[in-house]
Amino acid sequence: MPLDQKIADRLKRTADGLVPAVVQQHDTGEVLMLAWMDDEALHRTLTTGRATYWSRSRRSYWVKGETSGHVQHVRHVALDCDGDTILLKVDQVGAACHTGDRTCFDADVLPVGEPL
Repeated sequence: MPLDQKIADRLKRTADGLVPAVVQQHDTGEVLMLAWMDDEALHRTLTTGRATYWSRSRRSYWVKGETSGHVQHVRHVALDCDGDTILLKVDQVGAACHTGDRTCFDADVLPVGEPL
């Protein structure tokens, strides 16, 4: 069964049919990672409660934690106002980043100057 047509109609995809998915820890708001979804990945996520993404490098679907054990149990899914970004709020088990870090955004913090 495909993605609900009402949801599919709201999505604004890239030229290759993908939508970015921002992944956040449901109880703390911590941003964990960014991944890509197509209609099928979103459908699988919504129906199974396990975060499923499209790997642009491997050109295949992957369920987060399927091989590492670092699973994402999906608690909430929302589209932004334009339908061009998906927000997943998850219960992250273990590391979210493929490097083994808790989040993909804690290894390379950039300096910010004084506001004007």
